[in-house]
Amino acid sequence: MKKLIAGALLMGASTLAFAQPGCGVGAMVWKGQSGIAPHVLAATTNGTFGNQTFGMTTGTLGCQTNQAVQSMAMYMDGNIDKVARDMSRGSGENLDTVAVLLGVDEADRDSFRKVLQDNFATIFPSSDTTSGEAVDAIVALLEKDETLSKYVA
Repeated sequence: MKKLIAGALLMGASTLAFAQPGCGVGAMVWKGQSGIAPHVLAATTNGTFGNQTFGMTTGTLGCQTNQAVQSMAMYMDGNIDKVARDMSRGSGENLDTVAVLLGVDEADRDSFRKVLQDNFATIFPSSDTTSGEAVDAIVALLEKDETLSKYVA
């Protein structure tokens, strides 16, 4: 019985280690901190104040309302290393998946790949960059690009 409980706790802890608290006051307060404790505290803060729904509805508190950006963020959560590898090369299946999730037209994909590859160091300034930070950087870069801004508007 002890082994079963220990296994359940270990599995639960390992999923918490990779889970992102999302958006809301908790995510903003604990932003930039890694580890289980800040993630749990951010999620608890969000749950206590019940502010994520408001943030998602209004696009405030660090929440994205663009469905395509949310889809990209969910994909990045589980595939950040693969996306980073493809982005550094300027090509690859995972980078193409990000383009598809954002709805980038075939005609704009070469430009999309080039912008992300050229700005790799901005998107991933360190090996500790979280998927949320990478998504925010990608959105900021695309918003500045005349051709690609329509995909994150």
